[in-house]
Amino acid sequence: MGSSRRWLAAGALLLLAACSKDKDVDQPAKLTDFTATIRAQRVWTASVADKGAKPLRLGLGLAVEGNHVYAAGRKGEVAAFDLTSGRTIWRAKTKLALSGGPGAGAGLVVVGSTFGDLVALNAADGAVRWKVRLNGEVLSAPAVGERLIAVRTVDGKLRGLSVKDGQELWTQQQQVPRLSLRGTAWPVVSGDLVLCGFDNGKVAAVNANDGSIQWETTISPAHGKTELERLDDVDAGVRVSGSDVYAIGFQGRIAMLALDTGQIWWSHEASSFRGVGLDDGSLYVATGDGEVVALRRRTGTELWRQKALLHRRLSAAVEADTSIVTGDYQGYVHWLDKATGALAARASTGKVRISNSPVVVGNMVLVINDAGKISAFRMTPTGGKRPATPSEAGTAVSPTEPASTSPADAAAQGAASDSTAPPAGSASPPDTQPPATQPPQDDRASSVPAPTPGPQPATPASPSSEPAMPAPEPSAPAPAPGPTPPPAPGTSQPPLPSQPTPDPLPPEPQTQPQPPPS
Repeated sequence: MGSSRRWLAAGALLLLAACSKDKDVDQPAKLTDFTATIRAQRVWTASVADKGAKPLRLGLGLAVEGNHVYAAGRKGEVAAFDLTSGRTIWRAKTKLALSGGPGAGAGLVVVGSTFGDLVALNAADGAVRWKVRLNGEVLSAPAVGERLIAVRTVDGKLRGLSVKDGQELWTQQQQVPRLSLRGTAWPVVSGDLVLCGFDNGKVAAVNANDGSIQWETTISPAHGKTELERLDDVDAGVRVSGSDVYAIGFQGRIAMLALDTGQIWWSHEASSFRGVGLDDGSLYVATGDGEVVALRRRTGTELWRQKALLHRRLSAAVEADTSIVTGDYQGYVHWLDKATGALAARASTGKVRISNSPVVVGNMVLVINDAGKISAFRMTPTGGKRPATPSEAGTAVSPTEPASTSPADAAAQGAASDSTAPPAGSASPPDTQPPATQPPQDDRASSVPAPTPGPQPATPASPSSEPAMPAPEPSAPAPAPGPTPPPAPGTSQPPLPSQPTPDPLPPEPQTQPQPPPS
């Protein structure tokens, strides 16, 4: 049986390679010069033991709880660092092939392994509190609440476990397609609900008390003739704000749902296996082909689209105070202006890919690359004026980049943020007003397109062709436009990297998972 699964996986990869020969391979965009409006100062680095481990698209990111940063390495090490200084607080060796986590909360740090082990460590000193076997690979961080721990495994199961001893409280399962992306969405706990995406394109809300399904919604039904074309995994955690839920799938759609019923208020074609950024008025997406797109939160109207990082295999686009942060396949961290999408700063962490989401805490950005190296940057504005806010019309607005004056990428430039948690949203639109959505296109490299534009308003009384929706949340007035200043004196910039051609394909498909051998 194991041999058959390996042959099927190999055949899928060969099919992917054959498909890529039918068209020109998409080359990653070359990094260009720009005038930085944000300074990112590297304040510390650290690492977890990961030397020699093979990159397997693992879900080993960072977790921040209080003033502690937690990280885990493929070779079994879990470590805690001081957020301000990077000083090591403790290190623990689990002797497991870790693949998902850490999740932090309730005085615990929880990590999962390739062979289905889940281990809870004491957050204060790293001592093992308990260990259980789930019989399914863990490829995302568990959600740790005060009453339970929610964890997804690749066999399509979402489990609720006791915080005290790891005892299983309930289990829900969704069907796993024969071919799916390697990865799983991380669960999100919101009140009495646990929300999670699945490989069949669905998002489900489970009652945290008894594990009963409250609702499940298909973000986008699979479409296409081949199994590759029908991939529609929801491999990123949803974002919850007030009574609204935001979810995105691969070769599917991005959608806004009602938290209490799962009803879709709006949706647009999208393709991403990363998460979304969210603030008061906007939603930010790094698409599967490397575009970064901003959408109006209440209606899904496109605000701007940045193509300067095309095909650079970006991490999720995470919101900071005035910027969006994402990492790429060459270990670069990019800051984009929230208002226009213009490049604002860039910093190098080395030559290793950043797959997992950056973490923003106050005015700091933390990233971990696929080799376990952690870099912390402090963000400060350079003193220049921000670019003017784009037009509020319902058509997509192309970003305008600052004039190029610097000779190379900025290695020490950053942005400021006071919080990573999105504020509470307003009430969802009434049931009578959700607009009709268009059927998805059969396009494996789909990205978030601009919604169908309405007529450009010539006068205040000009009508709009968009469906009736609640009034958009008011935007802050745009700052007065002004010239962009040159980079701050003394700012060093690394040379542009060579441009090796990365594998342009999406994450490796995997066959339906089977329980590991006992």
